[in-house]
Amino acid sequence: MSHKLRVRNNDGFTLLELTISIMLIGIIVLIVVGAMRLGMRSVESGERKIDSSERAQSSLNIIDSQIQSFVPLSYVSEDGTRKYYFKGERESMQFSTNYSIWGGERGYVTATYSVRTDESGRQVLYVSENVVGMEGTRETGLFDSFERIYFEYFFKAPTEQEGKWVDQWTDETSTPQKVRLHFVEGPNDLSMIIPFRVRGSASGLGGTGQQTIEEEEAE
Repeated sequence: MSHKLRVRNNDGFTLLELTISIMLIGIIVLIVVGAMRLGMRSVESGERKIDSSERAQSSLNIIDSQIQSFVPLSYVSEDGTRKYYFKGERESMQFSTNYSIWGGERGYVTATYSVRTDESGRQVLYVSENVVGMEGTRETGLFDSFERIYFEYFFKAPTEQEGKWVDQWTDETSTPQKVRLHFVEGPNDLSMIIPFRVRGSASGLGGTGQQTIEEEEAE
């Protein structure tokens, strides 16, 4: 009788053994679930980086296309003088172009790039468009999550051999040769320089009532 009892005890599990087994299974399940979550986060992070990279490249292409398609259109101001649509500030730039984000190459639009600060103190670059001579504006964001974003303009006087970069364009009788856009993040300053293929000059600001388009090959 005692021999049979001993065999039955050897074939069964004690409460302690069952508890240890359950704990081990739980630990294994936690490890597997944690690994799966980590893998999913890595995949999501990679997808976000790819999306961010693609968006940045698309935004750069938009900026380059619009500036390369710049047309120096002028208009009659309230005081009767002619001025270019171009306006250059440190955190904004307005110019006329025949490349529209929403309409492609269909007529002239006025593009306005503006830098704004969000609630977290980071800077965002927006672009808005409106068709020349018509009402209505469309706007979209291009770049965000930068510590600082700003513009610079290359100025060269006729009597100067070397030009200089300025953060405000004050010459209303001409347009810059090129523009430089800065993206600052900590010690890193990423910048892109885009030349204007055509430029406006004082000869394009006539005194007639007709709109003037003066195109001159950039030097």
